[in-house]
Amino acid sequence: QVQLVESGGGLVQPGGSLRLSCTASGFTVSTYIMTWHRQTPGKEREWVASIYASSTATNYADSVKGRFTIFRDAGYNTVYLQMNSLNPEDTAVYYCNERSRGLWGQGTQVTVSS
Repeated sequence: QVQLVESGGGLVQPGGSLRLSCTASGFTVSTYIMTWHRQTPGKEREWVASIYASSTATNYADSVKGRFTIFRDAGYNTVYLQMNSLNPEDTAVYYCNERSRGLWGQGTQVTVSS
C-alpha cells in the first residue's frame, strides 16, 4: 500500500523546536521529490520545503528559510522537517507530499503558543 504517515507535531513555546517525520510505504523517498506543506483554517495549503530526488538539493519558502531544514533518511524511508525558532505564525497542520503521485499524508498539528 502506497502511503505517507506524518508524526512529531505538538505544542511548543515560541522559540522552541520540533522535528516532524514523514514515513513512506510502497515507494522509496530518495527517488522522488518530497515536499512539506502547511495549512491553517480558512487558508490555502502553503508550500514550505522540498528535497529533490537522488540528491541533497533543497528549497524553502522565504517564511521558513534559515529556520527549517528538510532532510531524509533512506534507511528509515523517512523525510524529516526540523523546525527551529518557531513562532506563533508557524501554527498549522503540516503535511508531506510525494509530488508525482499527488500523494498526501494525514497531517500533523503544530501549535506554537506560550
